Amino acid sequence: MEKVVLTKDVLDFLENLKKNNTREWFDEHKPLFKEKETLIKSFNKAVMEGLNTTDEIEKMKLFRIYRDVRFSKDKTPYKEHFACSFTRAGAKLRGGYYVRIKPRESFIAAGFWEPNKEDLLRVRKELELDADEFRQTINEPSLKKVWGNITGDELKTAPRNFDKEHKDIDLIKKKQFIFVKNVTDKEVISSKFSENTVASFKAIRPFFDLMSDILTTDLNGESLFD
Repeated sequence: MEKVVLTKDVLDFLENLKKNNTREWFDEHKPLFKEKETLIKSFNKAVMEGLNTTDEIEKMKLFRIYRDVRFSKDKTPYKEHFACSFTRAGAKLRGGYYVRIKPRESFIAAGFWEPNKEDLLRVRKELELDADEFRQTINEPSLKKVWGNITGDELKTAPRNFDKEHKDIDLIKKKQFIFVKNVTDKEVISSKFSENTVASFKAIRPFFDLMSDILTTDLNGESLFD
């Protein structure tokens, strides 16, 4: 795995962008932005290379820094962070990874951000039937030490056709299944940030393996791909 170190001037650029979030300032500093973007791309490629030693990444996406302000009250034209997602390959490998770099607000994340309605229903049906393995997996000490508790948006009450008194309704109500780990500026510019990120992502694999198993079988455990 190639080692790519994010330098402090990446954070400095984003800090200055926050103070000067205008097209005039950005156009004037476009070459500097391109320089930092190139470094970010190299870092993300190094993370993907590290992930691919134990996983299979289908797509890496560096999000554009330009904001879509058409339907937003906030008309600042640029995002004040760099962000990238990594999608696992094929229909049998589920879940994704995410990295965001922003001064004092950087984090890495892993999980299921926007499961489609079929996948969400399948997971809810599994939890309704038996959530013991799910709870055991997300509470595994080695995973919890790195990632803490599962998070994500959830409904205020039970989904339609589910019992609001179900003992696992706290999980059934979830619309997302996400783990988030905050990262300090010091950690971002550390020489070990890329390998530490890969190691953290590796720690989430038992959860991904369980979710992939759920989403590729029916409630009887029969494969959907045979």
